[in-house]
Amino acid sequence: MPAAALARSALRQLLDFALPPRCPACGEIVGDPHSFCFECWQSLTFLGEPCCTRCGLPFEYGGEAAAAVECARCLAEPPPFERLRAAVAYGETARKVALRLKYSGRPAVAATLARFMARHVERGGEEALLVPVPLHRWRIWRRGYNQAALIAGELAAPSGIPVDPHVLRRVRATPSLRGLNRRERAEAVRGAFRIDRSARERLRGRRILLVDDVYTSGATASACARVLKRAGAASVEIYCWARVVRAEKG
Repeated sequence: MPAAALARSALRQLLDFALPPRCPACGEIVGDPHSFCFECWQSLTFLGEPCCTRCGLPFEYGGEAAAAVECARCLAEPPPFERLRAAVAYGETARKVALRLKYSGRPAVAATLARFMARHVERGGEEALLVPVPLHRWRIWRRGYNQAALIAGELAAPSGIPVDPHVLRRVRATPSLRGLNRRERAEAVRGAFRIDRSARERLRGRRILLVDDVYTSGATASACARVLKRAGAASVEIYCWARVVRAEKG
């Protein structure tokens, strides 16, 4: 083994001893980076087929009949995006991981989330572009980073899709959407996103992969999708770490 490789191996062993990998949800020491402990892993509900071909809502049945079926809500109220996929269902463990990334100064957690999200990302041609859901500048100043931009950056390498964190801007600070019904959430984010004239050329005819950490009612993602399409995007797909699966009132 070359000397450089030996040095890297020794450094890795030293770091693993001093800073062992930990479960991104509870902090327990685990065997490998980006891994969950057994308890947290067992509590996660991973999403995939069979599901609504549009919003990714899981179905209780499978087979060929479910291969290209939309759920009742998407049929009644078609969302402004073509595809939504999430790695896991929103629950206590998924919530803990998202909060660690957002508020605990743990930007490295973004790499863990991206690893689980990557299996859903459909590789595209040259027209594909990763775009993170933006934060308002005040929130970035307080937090120090945009968690969606970190996840998008981690998805870029394995997918081979470029990322542009400057296409979409949040021009208005929005209140917390927690506790609001669907109608109130949609009203709260109305007019909050904008695309500068200089970015419109970069969007025209592109397949946009919009990246966020959590999908709840869809108010934020839908508002972004509408703005992107008005600016010339050919299609918008949404990829996130977790999505709410239970039916919400309102």
